Amino acid sequence: MNYGTITHSCTTTSIEPIMSFYSTISEGIKDAMRSKDKERLSALRDIKSKLILEATKTGAEAESIDDATAFSILNKLYKQRNESAEIYQEQNRPDLESEERAQAAVIAEFLPKQLSEDEIAAKVASIISQMGASSMADMGKVMGIIKPQIQGRADAGAVSGLVKAALTA
Repeated sequence: MNYGTITHSCTTTSIEPIMSFYSTISEGIKDAMRSKDKERLSALRDIKSKLILEATKTGAEAESIDDATAFSILNKLYKQRNESAEIYQEQNRPDLESEERAQAAVIAEFLPKQLSEDEIAAKVASIISQMGASSMADMGKVMGIIKPQIQGRADAGAVSGLVKAALTA
């Protein structure tokens, strides 16, 4: 179990366990209810329901979902909210668009910092040179190595495009 620490001037003392991602979301729901923040509450409830749904697929408890799975769920929810907002914008529905964008912003708070295109390109170049990859036949191998390194921090489709461009250049 992970334990948090409090550092005093010259001593370190262990305290209660660090909250799981699920617990953090549950606490966020309580705070949103207290502050009557409807968009935040809706987004957090959706996150929580998706975490519970994922946990029931594997027969585990929601609190035991690993970070990679949680971030994958968050990325999916974030993309869904942005796509919905774009559709509402095209249909001239600013009320629904602003609601979706507000929920996407709440979800983004829990996502890890996204890698820039330059950082992704540097990782791609590094892996290609380490592997000695030189053709499109190596694309699957390169993606297999890079995917775990960028999971939750970059769009796999964008990374795939950069790998393809690097291998065909």
